[in-house]
Amino acid sequence: MDAESQKNHLKAYGITYWVLTKQQKVQWLLNYRGGSFLLPDGEHIRKECQIRGVSFEILSNDQVGTMLESISSPSQNQEVVVLEKAPKVAVYSPKGNQPWDDAVTMVLTYAEIPYETIYDEDVLQDKLALFDWLHLHHEDFTGQYGKFYGAYRAVPWYIQQKQEAEALAAKLGFDKVSEAKKAVALKIRNYVIGGGFMFAMCSATDSFDIALAADGVDICEPMFDGDPSDANYQSKLNYNKTFAFTDFILERDPLKYEFSSIDMTSKRGNVPKESDYFSLMDFSAKWDPVPTMLCQNHTALVKGFMGQTTSFDRKAIKPTVLLLGENKLNGEARYIHGVKGHGFFTFYGGHDPEDYQHRVGDPKTELELHPNSPGYRLILNNVLFPAAQKKKQKT
Repeated sequence: MDAESQKNHLKAYGITYWVLTKQQKVQWLLNYRGGSFLLPDGEHIRKECQIRGVSFEILSNDQVGTMLESISSPSQNQEVVVLEKAPKVAVYSPKGNQPWDDAVTMVLTYAEIPYETIYDEDVLQDKLALFDWLHLHHEDFTGQYGKFYGAYRAVPWYIQQKQEAEALAAKLGFDKVSEAKKAVALKIRNYVIGGGFMFAMCSATDSFDIALAADGVDICEPMFDGDPSDANYQSKLNYNKTFAFTDFILERDPLKYEFSSIDMTSKRGNVPKESDYFSLMDFSAKWDPVPTMLCQNHTALVKGFMGQTTSFDRKAIKPTVLLLGENKLNGEARYIHGVKGHGFFTFYGGHDPEDYQHRVGDPKTELELHPNSPGYRLILNNVLFPAAQKKKQKT
């Protein structure tokens, strides 16, 4: 999985997942040649790699023994993590969204990792318990329809989505979309606390935490829910309920395409695309295998990319949350991870790792053109994360 030898990093994750579905274990060699996978040998596995265009090498038992002995040496910042079971993957997304609307569904499809789509009704019926890993599509959990009101309130797709959201909320027994979304956010919170693995990108990250902090507080203006927001609602937020963020200030103006002070999009200055990168943190593979696993890559420098929530203000991140990737010069975190109860969450800023400034209506990204994308590898690290459950428990 290093930069020189692997022709298709993304599909290599799919091969690994496929082997796990055959009830065979895989060893993930953290920090060894870009975070390589040691698979059992077999003609069917070789053939599958060839079909999918994934590079591989055949090692003898003696070569494997020598390699593992080297990895186990205290002088090497490397470790072996055993992947035991293919996690069952769910994507929280509206039924009408296309796979290319979201980076995670695109890369899961490209890597040939199966997933099921679920939405509000499924979550409220406690169907999250059927899954090991949950991705939150670029959803607005605050009930403000993505803060698209200022630019798109008269556009047919916005009007239709608002009507559909209101109809679904009524069907589920709620008077407002904001109330339905908060109920969903609380169910997802309980899923994580109970031991689930949650991954979110872009606006699903901060809007999720805002919804938790605003539990019992009306932060929506009349154009969103038909009645005024609570007086002084900022002072009523409870940051103890959030996963990752604290002391943030909500954006009150409904015409602004922004949720709160968490996001760095408008605060990061004029960063040229050519120099917009973030660095992955370096952890001890033997003592901190979890963050090490999530940062496996063939480069420590990853291209930046924008979104409604591009990155996170470091001042708004709780001290208990790990920074996995950051742009230190701008004081922004791009990739963070934490523990909540018995479960884990990872937040990744930006919309599409290979589309620098994705806009509504832009064409989809063709991952066939980006088979070695470092930014997309970070997503797939998280997909395999639950497969190493027994290893993680020792941390």
